[in-house]
Amino acid sequence: MGLNMDEQKAVERFRKDVVEPSQSKLVILDFWAEWCGPCKALAPMLEKVCAEYADKGVILAKLNVDEEQFIAGQFQVKSIPTVYAMFQGQPVADLTNARGESQFKQMLDQLLEQLPVQAGADGAPQGPSAEEIEQFLKLGEDALSEGDAQRAAGIFAQVTEFATDNAPAHSGLVRALVKLDQIDEARQVLTAIEANPKLANDPAIAAAKSALELAGTQVDDSELAGLKAAADAAPDDMDAQFAYAEAAFASGQRDEAADTLLSMIAKDREWDEGAARTKLLQIFEATGLEDEWVVATRRRLSKILFG
Repeated sequence: MGLNMDEQKAVERFRKDVVEPSQSKLVILDFWAEWCGPCKALAPMLEKVCAEYADKGVILAKLNVDEEQFIAGQFQVKSIPTVYAMFQGQPVADLTNARGESQFKQMLDQLLEQLPVQAGADGAPQGPSAEEIEQFLKLGEDALSEGDAQRAAGIFAQVTEFATDNAPAHSGLVRALVKLDQIDEARQVLTAIEANPKLANDPAIAAAKSALELAGTQVDDSELAGLKAAADAAPDDMDAQFAYAEAAFASGQRDEAADTLLSMIAKDREWDEGAARTKLLQIFEATGLEDEWVVATRRRLSKILFG
């Protein structure tokens, strides 16, 4: 075909993520980029509606135009966001102008009436597949790592409706609610999780528990300022450093919390039976081990521990 290696890989990714699913499903293909404000404004609506229409055979695929320039070029994408409906490997509708939820649903309904989209076995509706659920979980984790907790909470809540025993979705919902400072709601979700034997002991729930526990150390701005002043005045007072690190993270200042804990570990990793390292690992767990900030901070910890 005259394609270089990178172009061949791009085509293969597109075939796997879009063309193959579109043989029986209606794939909503969203062209976007990190720097695109309108893309981020549109994304929550696309994610919400596609989740609601999952049992009708609708799935969402997102394509970053900066990372997949060759594919975007093949579609002659001139501006973003651009949204196409794909069926059996071909674009069947341009949905870019359907910015409102009701209009988007109306266009989907029309397409579903016209196309033989497979909703489930023997025509019976079914929930999203395991692969589709994983896709939504990734979208939720990405939203959390980008600081969009409201969007993340919406995504995780949608998944818990379709997959009531999916522990990562429940864990993500608790962590998103904590980020939104909706602590009571997060506790209610965790209480329900712990009452479900299929969820209670799942390792994924540990991150939710850690997030809630860390949120319990939150203080107001004046208290935080006082703790910081005490820590700055006594850099060798490990108790003061630890108290400030806990409060800083609970207040959303994770860089300050990590810097303080890493400094403590560098000074005395065995202090209080390794409390600083334990707290930092708890922060990693609550944030998400795949989060880029966690990955970078773990490297800093490894350098201290292993030189």
